Amino acid sequence: MTGLSLRPMTPDEFVTWQEQLARDFAEDKVTAGAWPADGALDRARRFNAETLPQGLDTPRMLMLRAVLDDGTPVGQVWITFDHPRGAADCAFLYDIEVDAAHRGRGLGRALLEAAERTVREHGLPALELNVFGGNDRAIALYRSAGYAVTSQLMRKSLD
Repeated sequence: MTGLSLRPMTPDEFVTWQEQLARDFAEDKVTAGAWPADGALDRARRFNAETLPQGLDTPRMLMLRAVLDDGTPVGQVWITFDHPRGAADCAFLYDIEVDAAHRGRGLGRALLEAAERTVREHGLPALELNVFGGNDRAIALYRSAGYAVTSQLMRKSLD
């Protein structure tokens, strides 16, 4: 496999990514039963705007693009160095994704490893993330990379 590295996301990439991120987040929340479909996209957009009030320039946030050695962009990662629930000495991975056209080639693992290196380079000894219950492929990747479940939210439909 060709090498993978991370570079800062460009302003144009950021705009495109923010819209897709909001769509994906809204869909995941609706599928998980956490949000009603009506208004979910607006709610996801508000979450992004509140979490990234200065966009790409929001302090202690990294929005990075994954690129192959030949410069081909293949994914992105969003990391914060201030854990959203206040966990000490722990970064949080808000988003990690390999672009659809590049999946199935081991790039997810390479991207996760690059994100972990970035966190270590910034002096933090731990990285935490959230994964939706139905995302079996991601859950398997995280488990095989040494991530452990630290909390688990469960739901049963009573219809």
